[in-house]
Amino acid sequence: MSKAIEMLIDEHKNILKVIKSLLEQCSKNEKGGEMNADFYRSAVDFIRNYADKFHHAKEEDILFAELNKDSANLHCNPTQQMLYEHDLGRQFVKELQTGLDQDDPAKALAGAKGYANLLKDHIFKEDNILYPMADEALSDKIKDEMLEKFEKIGKEYAEANKKIGLFISSLNQ
Repeated sequence: MSKAIEMLIDEHKNILKVIKSLLEQCSKNEKGGEMNADFYRSAVDFIRNYADKFHHAKEEDILFAELNKDSANLHCNPTQQMLYEHDLGRQFVKELQTGLDQDDPAKALAGAKGYANLLKDHIFKEDNILYPMADEALSDKIKDEMLEKFEKIGKEYAEANKKIGLFISSLNQ
């Protein structure tokens, strides 16, 4: 795998850690445990800033754009489905946020579970289908250019990602 694709896979690992914690918290709440609104708000912050602005921006603005330019080298192009799932994920996060804002635990849990379950499947598809397909279809030159763009984004988000790193670290305890 190219370094650019490996970078996206590593970011998925961070997202999956949050998803695991989100599902664990949802399970506790469904069993009658007190809703930890601070955790859910931190998860929304992570999703919006890391998963969406940082990670999905790389996919949507760079990787998917390259795949759409060079779709002749693909036996199929799943980017439209991936974009649809990104938008669906955003709707679930909006539902989670609305539930928190309206003190509606059922709505918050529905949004959290919807997002987490969608993203587990979505990440599996990207890691096991889309990324290998992209790695095969795109030239080394394009993958190197993508890596440069990814690294530039990484520098732009370095400070914000420190805060996100602390949140992820707190989940491992």
